[in-house]
Amino acid sequence: MQQLLKVYNKQKRNIIGVMSGTSLDGIDICLIEVTGNSINTKFQLLAYDEFPFPDGFKEFTLKNSLPNSSKVDDICKLNFIIARIYSNVINTFLEKHKINKLDVDLIGTHGQTIHHLPQNNNMFGVSTASTLQIGDPSVLAKLTGIITVGDFRPADIALGGQGAPLVPYFDYLLFSDSDKNRALLNIGGISNITILPKNCDSNNVLAFDTGCGNMLIDLLTKKFFDIQYDKDSEIAKSGRLKVELLKRIIKLDNFINQPPPKSTGRELYNDKFLELVLADSNFLHEDIIHTFTYFTAYSIYYNYETFIKEKIEIDELYISGGGAKNPLLYYYINELFGEEIKISNTDKLKINSDAKESICFAILANETISGNTNNLPSVTGAKKKTIMGKICLP
Repeated sequence: MQQLLKVYNKQKRNIIGVMSGTSLDGIDICLIEVTGNSINTKFQLLAYDEFPFPDGFKEFTLKNSLPNSSKVDDICKLNFIIARIYSNVINTFLEKHKINKLDVDLIGTHGQTIHHLPQNNNMFGVSTASTLQIGDPSVLAKLTGIITVGDFRPADIALGGQGAPLVPYFDYLLFSDSDKNRALLNIGGISNITILPKNCDSNNVLAFDTGCGNMLIDLLTKKFFDIQYDKDSEIAKSGRLKVELLKRIIKLDNFINQPPPKSTGRELYNDKFLELVLADSNFLHEDIIHTFTYFTAYSIYYNYETFIKEKIEIDELYISGGGAKNPLLYYYINELFGEEIKISNTDKLKINSDAKESICFAILANETISGNTNNLPSVTGAKKKTIMGKICLP
C-alpha cells in the first residue's frame, strides 16, 4: 500500500500504456510522463513501440472469441498467457529504450476483448449487459512489479452503460477546442467517432462506435490472399466498387442504423457476416475488398449524417488508428465528407496517430489512480459517472 500511496501523491507520473485491439495486429506500448490530472492533464510521449504477437496467436484468440468455436479451458489459459506476453513485451520495451523499471509508476492496460455484449440479456431472472477483457491486470502487476490499472469496461456496464467506447474521455481531456467543432475518428478493428462541440464540457461529448473499421477488410485479405492486411490498400486499389455488393452489405448490417449510445465488435463483424454477404456471389476478390473498403468509409459518414450533423456540424476531423494508413479508405472518407470539413490525422494535433490508443489507457490509469471519474455517461449511456479500472498491486 505504501507504493500505491507514493504514486497517488505524485504530481508527475511515468505511465506505460498497453493496447492490443480487436484486429489483434500486435501490441502497442508507450511510456508517457503525465503532469496533473482531469482537465489539467498534460503529458509528454517519452517512447512508443509496436510488437507482434507470437505466430498463431491471432488465429487462436479469434477462434476463442466466438461462441461456436471457443472453449472455456482455452479462454482460461489465454487470460494468463496474454498477461505474460504483455509482461515480456514490456520488459523488451524498457530494455530497448533504456528505461529503468524503477522509474515507471503505473501500467494502464485495456486487455484483450474476448467478447462484448452491450445489450441487456435475461437469464435466471437477471437482466444485464456483459463484457470480457482478458490478460488479467493482477497477473501483469505481479510479473512486472509495477502497479497496474486495467479492465476498465465493467464498471460502466454495471451502471447501465455500454462500457465502450473508452477513448472519448481521453479525446475530451486533450482535444477540446474553444473555436472549432472537432471530431476524432479512430479506425481500428472497429471504427469509433468522438464529437467535441466547441467550448464543450464532459456532458456535451457525443461518441459511439460507427461500425466496422479494418476488421472485415483484414478478414477478407486473409481469406483470399493469406496476408494479414491490405498494405497501402494495394489490393483494394486494383479492384472496383461494386454497387450491387455495397447495397447487400448495407442491407445486412443492422448496426449502422442503430441510434447511439452503441458499441460493437467481432460478435457482429466476423466470418459469418461475410458468408451472408458473399453467398451466391461471384465478384472478383479485389472488387470485394475495394467495396468493403468503401463501405467502411460509408458507414462512418452515414453515422455522421444520421446521428450527428443535425445537432453539430463539425469543422475538423482527425483520424487515428490503422485505418489512417489505408490510402483508399482515407480517400473515400475525404470524398464523402467533402471539402468544407478539414480532414487530417492526429499527428497534426501533435499526437502520434499510431500511439493514440496506448496513450489513452495510460491517461485513463492516471485518472483512476487520481480518484477521478473517467467514463462519460453522455457517450456510454451509464446512469452516472464512475471511476473505471481495477487497481492491481505488485
